[in-house]
Order: sequence, then structure tokens, then C-alpha cells
Amino acid sequence: MPLTPNTLAPDFSLPDQNGTLVSLTDLIAEGPAAVFFYPKDDTPGCTRQACSFRDNYARLTAKGIRVAGISRDDAGSHTAFQQKHELPFTLLSDTDGAVHQAYGCTLFGLLTRRVTFLIGPDRRIRLAHESNIRMDSHVEAVLRAL
Repeated sequence: MPLTPNTLAPDFSLPDQNGTLVSLTDLIAEGPAAVFFYPKDDTPGCTRQACSFRDNYARLTAKGIRVAGISRDDAGSHTAFQQKHELPFTLLSDTDGAVHQAYGCTLFGLLTRRVTFLIGPDRRIRLAHESNIRMDSHVEAVLRAL
């Protein structure tokens, strides 16, 4: 099961699409962060989910929220995905799945649960939203939680 609200989010340090290490501490340094876990770059559902964050990026950042996506894809895949869909936020590579596991975002140790967390600057999880059907619901849930 994914981590639940009011629990402390585990810190992590993962490479972004440029190979630069980004930690949870970095993401929440200036306010809350929406961190969404998704299965695979450039697949139909994941593209809809990421593009929903892209299309609402100005609304989210206006409320002080940083956005980051995490999948098991490598930096090269993330770069291509980000450029193709003009994604303005960070994509992080969890190739060994350790962060997925820490956040409870795996099924049977192999499959990725599509979960979005809103994490406050105190590392407390404010929202854990899971949906594999309504891709736009992830952004809607974050905006409602504010």
C-alpha cells in the first residue's frame, strides 16, 4: 500500500533527466511538492498523466508547488519524453525501484502503482492519491488538497 497522509515521506536522491541528483529535500526546500509515480515514459496513460501536470503547471506553481515525476525509466528515456511533450518539470529515474518500494508504489515488486503524493516542507505527506483510470484526477486531487 502507498504511504498515507500524515506520515513522514522518506528522503531520496535520484538522477533527473539531465543526470543531476535531486533529493526530496531539494524539492520541498521552498514549499510543498507534488511527486507522482508513473509506470513508463511515453505510454498512453502516463503521457496523459504527465501532460495533465504540464497543462496545470502554472496553476500549481502559482500555489508554490514544485512538480516531479518518478518512474523506473533511465535519464535518456526521460529526456526524450520531456522534450517530446514539452514537460516543464523534473523527471526522476528510480531504475532499481528502491524509492518506489519505500513509498509503497509497487505491486508484486514489479508493477508501478500510479500514485501522486503532496508532500509538505516538513516532509509530511498531505495527500496520497491513486488512480489508474482518471489521469486528470491526480492534479485535481492536489489542487483540492491545498
